[in-house]
Amino acid sequence: MHGPMTSGWLLMALCAATGAYCLLRMGSCSGDAREDAGGEALMGFGMAAMAVPAAVLTLPSWHWVVYAVVFGAAALRAIRALRARRHRHHLVACLTMVYMAAAMAGPGGAHASHTRPGVPLLTAALVVYFAVYVLRAGLRLVPVAAPAGSPGPAAPSWGAPPELALACRVSMGTAMLVMLLTL
Repeated sequence: MHGPMTSGWLLMALCAATGAYCLLRMGSCSGDAREDAGGEALMGFGMAAMAVPAAVLTLPSWHWVVYAVVFGAAALRAIRALRARRHRHHLVACLTMVYMAAAMAGPGGAHASHTRPGVPLLTAALVVYFAVYVLRAGLRLVPVAAPAGSPGPAAPSWGAPPELALACRVSMGTAMLVMLLTL
């Protein structure tokens, strides 16, 4: 991604920390939750790698193809999960990563992508999608008072608080939004 180096480092750190937490969360989950945590870890680490400031590390021109292949495979896996009516957002996020990799791999990189017809419209649609996703997920983090006399929630294990998993999704959605805006 291009832009100020400080924001690139901060975005990279946020995504890497989110990916690391999702890997830790995989250890305390099972079944579908474990699979979701693994997908989120992949997304976090992939976004962290994509956010490394270009002035720091010069990668070969084919590295965007690797991103597209990895996230294309993750999108195929998300399609399988779609049949089980789980997380359409994973599919959209994976396809967005493929789109960003393709835009960056094109001639001239991201700046040239804005001169091709239809690309700014798709970018704008994805920006709106991720903005709505972040706002909706963020609203679910707002605490709701429990009715008087009801027992409090059971203390979950270190890696299992649903609020923390949701906060990770908010941070990754926000990072995706920033990456799309700098595309």
